[in-house]
Amino acid sequence: MKTPAAKTALKLPRRSCPVAPRPRLNKLMAAVLALAAAALSACGDGDKAAEQKGLLETEGTRDPYLVQYLVGGSDFLSIHGSTFDKDDNYYAGSVMGQSIHKIDVTTGESEVFVGPPEGMADDLEFGPDGTLVWTSILAGKVHARRPNGEIYVVAENLPGVNAIAFSNDGRLFVTQVLWGDALWELDLTGKKEPRKVIEDMGHLNGFDFDRDGYLYGPLLFKGKVARIDVDSGELTTLAEGFQIPVAVNLDSEDRLYVADTALGRMVRVDIRTGEKTLVATVDPGIDNLAINSRDEVFITNMNDNAVYKIHPRTGQTREIVSSELSVPGGLDVITSDFGKETLFLGDLFTYSTVDGATGEITELKRGLRDHFEMPMSVNVQGNEVVTTSWFTNAVEIYDRATGEIVATYHDLKHPVDAVRIDDDKVLVAEQGTGSLVRLAGDHGEKRKVILKDLPGMAAMRPGSDDDTVYLTDVLGGRLLEVDIDDGDTTVIAEGLDKPEGFDVATDGHIVLAEVGKQRVVRIDPDNGEISEIVRNLAIGLEAAENTPPGYIQTGVAVSEAGNIYVTSDLNTALYKITPQQ
Repeated sequence: MKTPAAKTALKLPRRSCPVAPRPRLNKLMAAVLALAAAALSACGDGDKAAEQKGLLETEGTRDPYLVQYLVGGSDFLSIHGSTFDKDDNYYAGSVMGQSIHKIDVTTGESEVFVGPPEGMADDLEFGPDGTLVWTSILAGKVHARRPNGEIYVVAENLPGVNAIAFSNDGRLFVTQVLWGDALWELDLTGKKEPRKVIEDMGHLNGFDFDRDGYLYGPLLFKGKVARIDVDSGELTTLAEGFQIPVAVNLDSEDRLYVADTALGRMVRVDIRTGEKTLVATVDPGIDNLAINSRDEVFITNMNDNAVYKIHPRTGQTREIVSSELSVPGGLDVITSDFGKETLFLGDLFTYSTVDGATGEITELKRGLRDHFEMPMSVNVQGNEVVTTSWFTNAVEIYDRATGEIVATYHDLKHPVDAVRIDDDKVLVAEQGTGSLVRLAGDHGEKRKVILKDLPGMAAMRPGSDDDTVYLTDVLGGRLLEVDIDDGDTTVIAEGLDKPEGFDVATDGHIVLAEVGKQRVVRIDPDNGEISEIVRNLAIGLEAAENTPPGYIQTGVAVSEAGNIYVTSDLNTALYKITPQQ
């Protein structure tokens, strides 16, 4: 029996039984063998060769499994910007889900209005002629949809393009935040060059215009709300004392509502005096707000994947939609001495545990309330939990028992997964450079490249012995084992269709999400044999522009009892797959 990867120790014991060695392949040799396999196939021996290398698929389910939702899902994969059209129909945008949804605010039912990939919307607003315009922050583009349904690009090459609004005279303005700090005026027809109004403001986010044509907006990193003359670029402070003000909107009477995301507060501000009045308090994570023609206030919460209606006089909150997960990605599982299974989940805006029996979620860290790097993959190793985020370009290590941050490594380029390989060393799959990198030192300042030219990296776990890791290659369709000392690579299985997250079962077999076929398979690491476990899972969202090919990792975790947990990026849910006796 082999101890499963990343469950009970930082490193795995070597196999107790001798195993015939597999050849170590460098890049050139792998290419030569691939050509040889193709030649054999052409000569009529391809089926035999493919079977030996684990290329054949099996039909049907290998064993009977019970597939269920441990945590139910949502139509949305994170909710951000929102707006109303002239008929008071409500629309909300999803960045990670790359879509815009039309939502019935009475029933909570929704439909996709603009789908992936063009529908990525961090903020959105309708123009005077009914054209919907929105910002695609990860792509650095501004898109528009004419009333006839035609979609086109208004502007591009705007990293971090975020907030958007029309002035009363129909002029279009957008801001850059996080990866830029500027306010721009755009020409909706694309005939005129963008005009930079002002820059280095302090990251102006969701903004709006009053009846006199002044722009009001929050300065994220200054805790202020500012007023801007968009013709002169003059900026003055209207109100301050906020923690992280994220968006504002004005109602028909020019009453200004400000969302403070860190405190979960909705505050009304008098635009003449700057005087503030608390309207409502909700959980932290507010991202945007919108006000309809009846001056009804609606907010989005990205942590809870939610839309709420706020009563501006009483502060009463009514839930329109919400879900327990927002952007579920990588996960891992531990089993207590009493057999209780606990999952550690990277949900981007939260870092949480999930009870494997009940699905109950416990937030350990909550975005915009707590300081942490937004996790997208998770490896539990002994008493530590290693999380990775290409969204924040960081790796973070937690004490598993206390939840305290042990170490953080910044300034990486799209890291997609990481494992601890020693007390002071971390191995990082850095997709942005196509490299497997070993970091050492308190802040990862000592950097050694172990493996190059592998841009398709998606997920990683400790390997079959002390000196190796398993690694999926989405673009190459392979599962690899890599020597962490010299980068020598063994192909465990190939011919896979977009392999992403995986785990090592107690018997040493690898359980892997093959998202291109929307299934989970079992792989024998000794001979590469592939067998199907379950199919027809809601997994495999296509990667957004300028993001890693694995995008939101489809996480897989296998417990000591053989229960398989899989995250769903298409249904924003968590599967539990239980073997039936």
